[in-house]
Amino acid sequence: MAPRVPKAQLTGLTGRVIKLMSRKMLGKVAEPVEVAWHNRKVLRTAMSLETKLKKWDAVEESLKSFAHMAVAAQVGCGWCLDFGYFKAQNENLDLAKASQVPRWRESDVFTPLERDVLEYAEAMTNTPPTVTDGLSARLLERLGPGGMVELTGYIAFANLVTRNNAALGIESQGFSDSCEIPLTEVAQRRASSGTASAS
Repeated sequence: MAPRVPKAQLTGLTGRVIKLMSRKMLGKVAEPVEVAWHNRKVLRTAMSLETKLKKWDAVEESLKSFAHMAVAAQVGCGWCLDFGYFKAQNENLDLAKASQVPRWRESDVFTPLERDVLEYAEAMTNTPPTVTDGLSARLLERLGPGGMVELTGYIAFANLVTRNNAALGIESQGFSDSCEIPLTEVAQRRASSGTASAS
């Protein structure tokens, strides 16, 4: 399925630079960039925010990556989930864990902290949010106030990106095809149907 907003041609010097960098890092141009090119103010703001998020360092990268993948699985953003697997391999994350994020409740590969982070990501993504005092207290104890604020902000950003891509009809580009991580059945169902199950 093509995106609901057609992809734009990346033009000018900036467009050429973005195409060159995307192809070097990913092997192809990311569809969210091609769609957002229609409104470069939106694209620049999103890219700037993402760059700034990479400087956050109060929470382990693996926890944030797993949280983003949990949001993507719940929202049904096939693009984010696909890219998340690709990113997990390139950042040397635990690939067995990454492959199990969409079915983390049934899986036994996650630590108690990872399970709390995944639960928190889903609880924040629910509408309305279903975050409990008990879950927040456990995370606050393990991550500290600064880490808790960072994790919450990161999950909020993941919701922005995943919901944006899902609404625009941007689907998987096959980034994970080069990985050794199979999409789990749950992830495939959610991404292809575009629906999320409430936890």
